[in-house]
Amino acid sequence: MSAIDDLRERFGPAPAPKSGHDYSPSRIKYRLERIWLTPMYKSLIRTGVPLMLVVGFTANYFAQEQTQLQLAQSITNAKSMIEERPEFAVNLMQIKGASTVVSEQVREAVPMEFPVSSMRLDLAALKTRIEAVDAVKNADVYLRDGILEVQINERAPALVWRGPSHLELVDPVGERAGILVSREGYHGLPLIIGDGAQAKAEEALEILAAAKPIADRVRGLRRMGERRWDVMLDRQQIIQLPVKDPVPALERVIALHSARDVLGRDVTVVDMRDGRRPVLRLSVPAVDELYRLRAIADGEDET
Repeated sequence: MSAIDDLRERFGPAPAPKSGHDYSPSRIKYRLERIWLTPMYKSLIRTGVPLMLVVGFTANYFAQEQTQLQLAQSITNAKSMIEERPEFAVNLMQIKGASTVVSEQVREAVPMEFPVSSMRLDLAALKTRIEAVDAVKNADVYLRDGILEVQINERAPALVWRGPSHLELVDPVGERAGILVSREGYHGLPLIIGDGAQAKAEEALEILAAAKPIADRVRGLRRMGERRWDVMLDRQQIIQLPVKDPVPALERVIALHSARDVLGRDVTVVDMRDGRRPVLRLSVPAVDELYRLRAIADGEDET
């Protein structure tokens, strides 16, 4: 007798399955269980869904105008409380390296009411505004112990340019160093006139340096047609310089004057525009006298 037959004698035949009942999981339930066993989907359901709900409710809350106004006001109040703390206060502005006139111009360019919070100061913007002052070549701005310190490097005026309606100070490279109402206090600076004269400041200074032997007679330089220079002397005398190499041309005139006192005679213009030799233009009385002498000479020849 086999083991199976022995079991059947002891326990009887196996009960027949009941019709209509299937205890195996359905397809949908099986798939849901498989999904739930996947780590990614489990994390999404446990963490992602609650997080999305929280984000949604938060976004909806802050999307309300009243909430936004309250939040902005709270941030502004907190910022003001921090900025107005005593340790951030700037009580005065100290300007170094500038004359009294330039210091006043700088203070006008950056008007400030003290005390002011250092957190409200834009040092880069202040530097830009200060350097926009004509007399300021460059500036450094920094904070130190509650003081706004401004270190100024002024432009050194070398010339005075006379325009149609005003006077300007010009530095050696042609940059404007200030505007003048009059030449009071700047009579020692040479005068230049004419359109574009400022842009040729370096050349003008070279010409003035070459004119040093007759500096006591030089009244200024005039730019002609934005191409060349005229040297204006006293007694209404003019030395017309060429477009190219004006300094050597002026030196030839000065050498001629040293040898023959040309500028001490009745000459109104010394024309050096040719560059090789001077052409002299006499005054009206000198021309009349020349004609008179020639007439006398012609009369003597006839006799």
